[in-house]
Amino acid sequence: MNVTTKERLYLFDTTLRDGAQTTGVDFSVEDKRLIATLLDELGIDYVEGGYPGANPTDTAFLGDKPALKRATFTAFGMTKRAGRSASNDPGLAAILDSTADAVCLVAKSWDFHVEVALGISNEENLDSVRESVEAIIAHDREAMIDCEHFFDGYKANPDYATACVKTALDAGARWAVLCDTNGGTLPSEVEAIVTALIAAGVPGDRLGIHAHNDTENAVANSLAAIRAGVRQVQGTLNGLGERCGNANMVSLIPTLLLKPEFAGRFEIGVTLDQLKQITHVSRTLDEILNRAPDRYAPYVGESAFASKAGIHVSALLKDPRTYEHVPPESVGNKRKIAVSDQAGRSNILARLEEAGIEVDPKDTKIQRLLDEVKEREFLGYSYDGAEASFELLARRILGQVPEFFNVESFRVMVERRYNAVGDLVTISEATVKMHVDGEVLFSAGEGNGPVNALDQALRKDLGKYQPFIEDLRLADFKVRILTSGTEAVTRVMIESVDGDGLRWFTVGVSPNIVDASFQALSDSITYKLLRDGAPLPTQHSRKEKVRS
Repeated sequence: MNVTTKERLYLFDTTLRDGAQTTGVDFSVEDKRLIATLLDELGIDYVEGGYPGANPTDTAFLGDKPALKRATFTAFGMTKRAGRSASNDPGLAAILDSTADAVCLVAKSWDFHVEVALGISNEENLDSVRESVEAIIAHDREAMIDCEHFFDGYKANPDYATACVKTALDAGARWAVLCDTNGGTLPSEVEAIVTALIAAGVPGDRLGIHAHNDTENAVANSLAAIRAGVRQVQGTLNGLGERCGNANMVSLIPTLLLKPEFAGRFEIGVTLDQLKQITHVSRTLDEILNRAPDRYAPYVGESAFASKAGIHVSALLKDPRTYEHVPPESVGNKRKIAVSDQAGRSNILARLEEAGIEVDPKDTKIQRLLDEVKEREFLGYSYDGAEASFELLARRILGQVPEFFNVESFRVMVERRYNAVGDLVTISEATVKMHVDGEVLFSAGEGNGPVNALDQALRKDLGKYQPFIEDLRLADFKVRILTSGTEAVTRVMIESVDGDGLRWFTVGVSPNIVDASFQALSDSITYKLLRDGAPLPTQHSRKEKVRS
């Protein structure tokens, strides 16, 4: 029996560094931690966290390594400056002082840039590459070099571009990454150049590809480079990146796993089971960025497996393979057929199974849940990125959520006034009246905004359940306006985290932003109480208690 050994292909994600250069994208440290965890759980080999020393966010994130289970935490930076030793370069020192396990340094590989941008000789640039790689290795870090503008440089001066790659590898770099920095190279050129480079003696299993999308060819260029022999591929979630973006990992990964040309030859760190999470990962990123997911995105878009009534639907109902190039469930997506509710029911059952909720598929409550989800999504709710709210909705309909607390009323006041030192300030105060296991509790809170004040009041005193929420905090708060005008409907998405680092998302929708926020806040607390096994309410006594 012949056993074919697959070649290992490594995935390097640069969402948190190159993706952060996208116009309008601004990651917080908490955002970076969540995304790094998602990438690690997905099976990515390298997670590039940012550029320590370049800005406070990256410095803080790279200074406290996230608890990754398998991905190599990687820092980005530049090779040392010409005229300085590696040990006397402040930029390189900041990188080496980080908690990263690997370091990826960018180096010029186009002689035009060496002369114009750096103003140094070609040899000085090669010396910087060599000494920088040696310094990384001396600090027990895995070293790699991003050969910036490699393809343009190769077309202008192939000998020098090749020398940059060989210098990095000869110095001990694990990877030399070929960058199409301007994004103007076409797939046929990428394949020809990589083939020539490997023919010149450069080992393909130490080469990577980093493609930009300025001609809409970043994914195609990455696949072309893989065919030609590179064994590391870099990209970003949802194709984030400067100008037109980078190679989209969300398109690359399914292609590598599901298309025979690549699946038959290569093994990657993402399994077929993990692939089912990629739609969730993609849409979670969009929620973090507070933007609507691209409904037409390959593999993961809402329309990726959608068909209207007609000949396509007729064929799909007979056999989905007639109009689907891969099964939608293989990437965690779902078929969308306008004339059939069966797909929606199947999806609900799958979501219940994921949440660990056992239910008889024939239970009439399933149809009720399906109808409720459809109605709520019509009103503006989105459960793709708010799994905690979906689980609570399902369990409520199934009668599995006790009423830990019941908010009878709340009031939020916003006052703009001069303080004692004469500064004009805006103060928000909130009061909440709730019933907790027979007690009537009054709490008040103050915050820098109405939602913050309501959150403070709601979590200030939960009676017997207070110990269960002591470690609860809100990690993020996103608002999206769904309709136009001052009377617009608003969707609020809240990310919560506890002392164990567990995170969950809840959602609320209302024309009133405070009411929408209250829905999401209430779900967040209820989900934690339910998940942590808080005792059921007894509702024996009823007395008043005031907390201010």
